[in-house]
Amino acid sequence: MFTSARIKITAWYLLIIMTISLAFSLFIYRVLSQEIYRFARTQRFRIEGRFFIANISPPSPDIELIEETKNRLVMTLVVINGTILAISGTLSYFLAGHTLRPIQQMVEEQNRFISDSSHELRTPLTALKSSLEVNLRDKKLSLSQARKLMAENIKEVDELQSLSDGLLTLTRYNSSPTPPEFKKVHLADIVAQAVTKVDSLLLKNEIILKNQVNDVTFTGNRQSLIDLVVILLDNAIKYSPAGSTISLSSNAKGKTVSFSIKDQGMGITAKDIPLIFNRFFRSDVSRSKTEIGGFGLGLSIAKKIVDTHHGHISVISSLNKGSTFTVSLQV
Repeated sequence: MFTSARIKITAWYLLIIMTISLAFSLFIYRVLSQEIYRFARTQRFRIEGRFFIANISPPSPDIELIEETKNRLVMTLVVINGTILAISGTLSYFLAGHTLRPIQQMVEEQNRFISDSSHELRTPLTALKSSLEVNLRDKKLSLSQARKLMAENIKEVDELQSLSDGLLTLTRYNSSPTPPEFKKVHLADIVAQAVTKVDSLLLKNEIILKNQVNDVTFTGNRQSLIDLVVILLDNAIKYSPAGSTISLSSNAKGKTVSFSIKDQGMGITAKDIPLIFNRFFRSDVSRSKTEIGGFGLGLSIAKKIVDTHHGHISVISSLNKGSTFTVSLQV
């Protein structure tokens, strides 16, 4: 698709360039032809004047020389236009590719997003359908079993809703035509709001939170930054054992403010660190005693939020020792 579009754009570029070039060449040819005839007439008048004084008949004008000069002019213009055609064709093809590259990347990203989303949605839907079909064929299904089945199905539907919400959030950050509204925000307030949202998870998982964030003021979108901290805290809680500690700290230096979230969880392998911000990526959790939920969208959304703030997010991790996520933003 993009190859044919590139060729069409190249053809249009060439058509415009060569139309201008040929029109300009025609103009030059006509002007120079007139100048050649004017020069020939001027020379003839001078020669006739001299021969008239000497009372000798003047020679006839050299028509062949004039035609040869015009032919040389035509050949020169043909060579120039051929050179323009070759150079502009190459440059047009390159510029067409450069113009289409962002669109091609966007379409490829959308196709990958649709493919990945379809795959992630198909798995829980298939499991839900299979569960319903199996129990529907069970003629001895009791009321208590039916209630249990309904509870399990509701849980699976909640997971699907969580997945769809994550996909919508990721889509919003990927395709929003306008950047979020930036205002002066307070880091301490953002962290406090985020901690409030994960309080129940901290209590449920018996995790201690140490908040050592200073009140630093910088420019950003308050709601998206709260979402960012919630995602990082939720990720730290998921991978931390009961009784462990999660620490929040901040640092302001020059025109940069950074904050870190450090956990004492299972850590991330070195080979997985470059991939953790990819959509739907989930690190190997086989070393965990319990299955960790989620669809691998959180850190991808976090990366998008940081990108919209023109910041940087990094992670340092050691297996069985924990991970530290650091976000750096411009003041």
